[in-house]
Amino acid sequence: MIKRSILFSSVMIFSILAISCKSKKDSIEAQKEITLVMAEVNPPETIAGRTDQAFKEKVEELSGGKIKIDLQCSGILGDNSTVRKLITQPNSTIHIARQSTAGFVALGCNKYALLSIPFTFSNREHFWRFASSETAKKLLDEPREKGLNIVGLYYGEEGFRHLFSTKRIDSIKDLAGLTMRVTNDMALQAIADNLKMNQKQVNFADLYGALSTGQVDVADQPLANYLANHFNEVAPYIILDSHQLGIMETFITTECWDALSQIQQDILREAGAYASEYCRKISQEEEDKILEQIKAAGVTVVDVADIAPWQDALSTFIAESSAGDMELYKEILSYAKK
Repeated sequence: MIKRSILFSSVMIFSILAISCKSKKDSIEAQKEITLVMAEVNPPETIAGRTDQAFKEKVEELSGGKIKIDLQCSGILGDNSTVRKLITQPNSTIHIARQSTAGFVALGCNKYALLSIPFTFSNREHFWRFASSETAKKLLDEPREKGLNIVGLYYGEEGFRHLFSTKRIDSIKDLAGLTMRVTNDMALQAIADNLKMNQKQVNFADLYGALSTGQVDVADQPLANYLANHFNEVAPYIILDSHQLGIMETFITTECWDALSQIQQDILREAGAYASEYCRKISQEEEDKILEQIKAAGVTVVDVADIAPWQDALSTFIAESSAGDMELYKEILSYAKK
């Protein structure tokens, strides 16, 4: 009798699961076909581009092809600032974009500023522990809370940012007097200022030309972007100072998000989690490979044996930048511990 009962229960469970799976499949098949345009400033072979592609493929797989992602890489749809302006405006022709979190600080996302404070993340594992935390979710929702036209989907990272130059840099002292390319990121401006460099704002699309013509001597990028954008051709000197982690966040416009069904939203969320984990797996491996490639290409790479002088030079900025939300900043720092 007991065996029959167990057998009956097992059959019922599997039946329920089968019905549930069929119902979900039917629900997905009932969805309308849509195409979402996704913008990426970097080439497809970069960490950012490959993570975008992983997201695209997973969305199309989970939706059975009902949701198509029209991924446009290499800045075809504009540089970061152009795309950022478009997606935060009504009726955007771009629906999804991978962006640096630092770019949204000027738009009032003050919590994001904490992620850009130099030397916040001690290593990749520190960041990924943070990225999977409740603290990270608070920041993911900040743009919508601030009234911007976007919803955060998932995090990624494209490696630590390092300084590279048209002139040889062997130590922090060699930076004094050089001109550094900056953006509206206050942290980047503080790095230039506190390391005694001059500043010049240059759009990313114009950076190669600015380096080749001597308008700027120094810029910063993760290694993957440095190589993919051929900066090694005009600025063949890198110092591995790891001053910031290149934190990425993928956004969707609020209009587009709100027009999706719950099933479609769930698919994008699941695909985002998949892409985030994919990024985590490839980032260190890709950076190690690229480091060997740029060395083989003749780039002079200098390690930083002691980061303390760099941290000391920026200590006032770090303290002032974190003072406005010290408790949240302490939370972010706490994920350095296992």
